[in-house]
Amino acid sequence: MVGNSQRKGAVRRKGRGNAAGSGGRRRRALEGKGPTPKAEDRPHHPAYRAKKMSRARATSISSGRRAGSSGPEWVAGRNSVLEAMEADLPITVGYVAEGVARDDRLREILKLAANRGTSLLEVTRTELDRLTGGVTHQGVALQLRAFDYAHPEDLLATALEADPQALIIALDSITDPRNLGAVVRSAAAFGSQGVIIPERRSAGMTAAAWKTSAGAAARIPIAQATNLNRTLRSYAAAGFSLIGLDAAGVDIAELPATADPLVLVVGSEGAGLSRLVREACDTLARIPITKTAESLNAGVAAGIALYEISRQRRQPASSDRPRKREPADPAVTPR
Repeated sequence: MVGNSQRKGAVRRKGRGNAAGSGGRRRRALEGKGPTPKAEDRPHHPAYRAKKMSRARATSISSGRRAGSSGPEWVAGRNSVLEAMEADLPITVGYVAEGVARDDRLREILKLAANRGTSLLEVTRTELDRLTGGVTHQGVALQLRAFDYAHPEDLLATALEADPQALIIALDSITDPRNLGAVVRSAAAFGSQGVIIPERRSAGMTAAAWKTSAGAAARIPIAQATNLNRTLRSYAAAGFSLIGLDAAGVDIAELPATADPLVLVVGSEGAGLSRLVREACDTLARIPITKTAESLNAGVAAGIALYEISRQRRQPASSDRPRKREPADPAVTPR
């Protein structure tokens, strides 16, 4: 019989008493701990480090913004650093990794830094990895100065004080920093008093925008508006005419009252002007193009529109234009 210690051959072992039970510890150890986390969510997995580095690249390895300015931005890699220094970007400090191999690019970087008085600090490669968020830096990186944006109301006051025919460019949802830089460059070329960009869902003055502006960003103010539609309406109340670039508008060569203070509003290439911004505009104007091209990018469109406004403002009024001389009558022309 099972469990009968009196059966033949059974041996009763003497011990120190009954063994202590596990108290359920073994049962709890066998219980599940939930689903296994994804590889990218496990700190010690290579996929986690790859995800962290991709996030750093996506955010342009820049720190958080504060009111009135953008966070400092990093430029990493020998080609990028050399281009940034040749474009005379506003540099706060540069970093070079200890023991890094020197080539022609790094020698040129060191030469430009010495000529311009740019501080270059030597740090360990580990420290440079930490500063730049783990991106590929090739042993050299620059930290750009945080851009200080103007307030839209301050820009309004200074623009009217500087010129009764003030010209401001407002950008609606322009997300490409190179387009922003191109607009800033055109604005400076055609005598604009400043540029307005939205605080959200818009490109800021990054290294790419600085480079494309070719230094113009240091010569004209750039304001950040918390609410672009409300800012435009405040400019209209101050006497500005709002002209929006839109395919459904009139030919830009037929703009009325270009002698007034103007705000030229440029939308994105794909979506164009948002509904509220379009409704705030006094006039919608279009740039006539062939049917083979769907649209122009924001930088090109802004440059063409600014040229046309500048041309119309230089053109004398109809009453002041010199009259066309009539050809002389050959019968009375003295010989």
